[in-house]
Amino acid sequence: MRIPKHVGIIPDGNRRWAQDKGMGKDKGYENGLDPGIESYRQLRDLGVEEVTFYGFTTDNTRRPSYQTESFTKACIEAANRLLDEGASLLVIGNSDSKMFPKELLPYTTRTKEKPGQIRANLLVNYGWYWDLNTLANAKGVNKNNIHNNIQSNDVSRLDLIIRWGGRRRLSGFLPVQSIYADFYVVDDYWPDFNKNHINEALAWYDQQDITLGG
Repeated sequence: MRIPKHVGIIPDGNRRWAQDKGMGKDKGYENGLDPGIESYRQLRDLGVEEVTFYGFTTDNTRRPSYQTESFTKACIEAANRLLDEGASLLVIGNSDSKMFPKELLPYTTRTKEKPGQIRANLLVNYGWYWDLNTLANAKGVNKNNIHNNIQSNDVSRLDLIIRWGGRRRLSGFLPVQSIYADFYVVDDYWPDFNKNHINEALAWYDQQDITLGG
């Protein structure tokens, strides 16, 4: 089986899952932590070199405060657990905003990479417009160096993006790196993650014709 080098994870459906369980919407986020670590371990053990998780966006911060506090706390916990797993961690997002958790500021520069480590990226208070706004003032930008002039320049091109929750949209997920990514949708909500989701996504990816436009 051909294994993608870089997999993106959009962990959607947390609030809908919580509502279906008779819980408050905020309870969905904490129940998404274990799936995140389980998926990380599975992808690492399969030989994937880089994984990017969608934490929360600048648009998400318009939700009620009890929800923003919950998903912010979940992102902080996720970062700590990824570090405990030995990941080379990079947190990407608008760290100048008050919505960016100060606990994650040390990780806006990638932690030291060691041989055999997998690179883990966590998008926190991320917005595609924030990511690309440096292009407006960059000089001499052409199609060959756009990647070097965006905020997320330390993130490689995505091969495969997997979205849970049944919705078929990118929601602003790393627009430059996603340009040639294959996109796989899991109908189950993220807190209902199981290893078959990853296995099925990779089996599907293995059947795709990867041409990168050529």
